[in-house]
Amino acid sequence: MICLSIRIFKKKVLELLHSEKAILLSKYRLEQALENLNSARKNFEIDELKTANNRAYYCVFHAMRAVIALDEQDFKKHSGVISYFREHYIKTKVFNRQCSDIVNISSLIRNKSDYDDFYIASRQETHE
Repeated sequence: MICLSIRIFKKKVLELLHSEKAILLSKYRLEQALENLNSARKNFEIDELKTANNRAYYCVFHAMRAVIALDEQDFKKHSGVISYFREHYIKTKVFNRQCSDIVNISSLIRNKSDYDDFYIASRQETHE
């Protein structure tokens, strides 16, 4: 009986430690998101719109990773993060549909800004 109780106790302690690690990782990723948001704002103010678009996307991306860290999930590809977030947080209505729209728009604009040589970012589009 005592051995069983000790095993159960150890298991609970390990679960709590694992959860604490997930919380710390989530907080770290949220800090990254906020850092990228601040960078995006600064770049926007000085009309570095392509860079602002990039930083805004990474703000959204790291915010999603902060959320899924609480599920102890991570993915090597951006598409995996986005897919998991949509399936587990948008479809289940933990976050509203507008969050999915923000992910779509920021990803589209970031891809244009980063990879389309002749793309000219507008202040209006970047501001959104």
